[in-house]
Amino acid sequence: MSKSAAGTAENPGKNVAQKSGLNKAILDQGWGEFRRQLDYKMAWKGGILFAIPPHYTSQECPECHHVAADNRQTQARFVCVQCHYENNADHVGAINVLERGYRLLACGDAALSRSMKQEPTEVSQLSSV
Repeated sequence: MSKSAAGTAENPGKNVAQKSGLNKAILDQGWGEFRRQLDYKMAWKGGILFAIPPHYTSQECPECHHVAADNRQTQARFVCVQCHYENNADHVGAINVLERGYRLLACGDAALSRSMKQEPTEVSQLSSV
């Protein structure tokens, strides 16, 4: 979010002064302190704060879970290239964050791993002897 907008000599940036001011405002916010305070207040009120990795939340289809950069056609438009699910891109991101939060609550950190299976690989029966 706070990458420099200066560009290069061959390809100079646009609105560099405005972007510089925005970068300073973003970095001055102290996001680590904000998260610490939010965690403290949630615990104080009996809640739990879950940190959800935001990677690909606006590119993953909430219906078929297909992830592709082409799913997000514009800043606001999401259309899945596999199942043709349509919605606002921000709404899709919110759905995916909520779903990841539910998985984290139900299964722990392993639930966010794409290669993790929740079902056992084989069924075993306990016999009483």
